[in-house]
Formats: sequence, structure tokens, C-alpha cells
Amino acid sequence: QVRLVESGGGLVQAGASLRLSCAATGLTFRNYAMGWFRQAPGKEREFVAHISWHGLTYYTDYVQGRFTISRDNTKNTVYLQTNSLKPEDTAVYYCAASGQGLPGTAAAYEFWGQGTQVTVSS
Repeated sequence: QVRLVESGGGLVQAGASLRLSCAATGLTFRNYAMGWFRQAPGKEREFVAHISWHGLTYYTDYVQGRFTISRDNTKNTVYLQTNSLKPEDTAVYYCAASGQGLPGTAAAYEFWGQGTQVTVSS
């Protein structure tokens, strides 16, 4: 049984940083690409970042230069370092695992976590 569990969200002021974590169990972590998505109230799920099994990274333009995705295969964990947070970043952040790739394509991710709330105040 595959489980992805996000953590690290919280309430912070604009300009602050958070490191989100996603711990994976029940799968061979190194064989999966990992991604982060987010969903704000009243909006559709949005791609944020992706990291391949080889460590290649992809980002949405909105977070490019502020967020960094990384993975530690020894810990079966993917991270999203979020810097210079803005109120517009407020959303539930979800991690997902993909055996196929296709960065940014939600349908390519077969496993999803429950999400962690990030709230950025001005």
C-alpha cells in the first residue's frame, strides 16, 4: 500500500520560508519521479515542481527562482524548499509520485498525498 505523507506547512508572513517534506512508503522510491502541486480555494490544482528519478527538476514559472525541489532516496523523501513566500502562494500543497514522467501533467502521477496547508499572510 503506497502512502505519501506531506508535512511542513504552516502559517507564515510574506517573505518567510518553509520546507515541505513528503515521506513515501510502499513503493520503490528511487524508481519514481516526484512532483508537487497546489490548490488554492476556488482554483484548480496547479503544477508547482517536479523532480525525475535522476534529479532533473522542472518548475512552474511562478515559483522559478524561489522554490527548490529535491529528493533524498536514502530517506524516501522529497522536499520543497519555499523561499520568499507570497500571499499568492497560499494553498494546500500535495506531493505525488509518477512512474511515467511527463513533468507537470497531473494524470501522470498515480499516487498522491493528503496535502499540507501553506498560508502566507501579508
